[in-house]
Amino acid sequence: MNIRKTILALGAAAVLIGGGYAAYDYYAGNHITIQQVIPTAATTTTSVPTNSMTAAVPAKLDGLWTIQPASKVYLSVTTSKETVNIEGASVKGSWVINTAEPNLMKAEGIVDTTVLQSGNPQRDNHVKGNDSLNTATFPEAKFTVKSFDNFPKEWKEGSKVSFTMTGTLTIKDIAKDVTFTSEALYSQGALNVEGSTVVTFADYGMKNPHTVLLEAQNNVTVQLRLVLKL
Repeated sequence: MNIRKTILALGAAAVLIGGGYAAYDYYAGNHITIQQVIPTAATTTTSVPTNSMTAAVPAKLDGLWTIQPASKVYLSVTTSKETVNIEGASVKGSWVINTAEPNLMKAEGIVDTTVLQSGNPQRDNHVKGNDSLNTATFPEAKFTVKSFDNFPKEWKEGSKVSFTMTGTLTIKDIAKDVTFTSEALYSQGALNVEGSTVVTFADYGMKNPHTVLLEAQNNVTVQLRLVLKL
């Protein structure tokens, strides 16, 4: 066991022996559940017959879609205790869909980082502080899509489709190219999108949030849960 792991173990033991497990559990634990916008039971459509009466819906898809208030973005970090989720509930942006020519599509999403929350105010202050996102100076994070790969030309209402979005993720004015592995479902006039990518703290000039009682991995999973309407 190396020195750091020994310190972590002794620190945790001291907390538990001192009767502070509840405080430790609150401090180190996860308080945010990632909400789904695509039902788990939704079927996947990879191709749709053009002669189907209920299948093709390109006319309903093409146009300018706007991100709705129900949309969220999550940051997930795995610690020595569990995976901790941080929720961004203020998301804006749009997506121009062109099913006939996906290369002409444009999309952008912006997250207000000043209102990120994990259910633990002390942890939230650290996330927003100078060593992390520095939200006082950089109050927004932005993802601008450059290309869509495997984007289907025809969709079936109520069935999910899979594709990837490659673009630039900008945090603290640092721009990095990332790819979101994504799924979407069109239903009742709404377009629901879920996607994820992985970055590191170092990618965006942030320090790993190690503490005496827990240790965090260097990877940060960014997860999209977007609801869009025309």
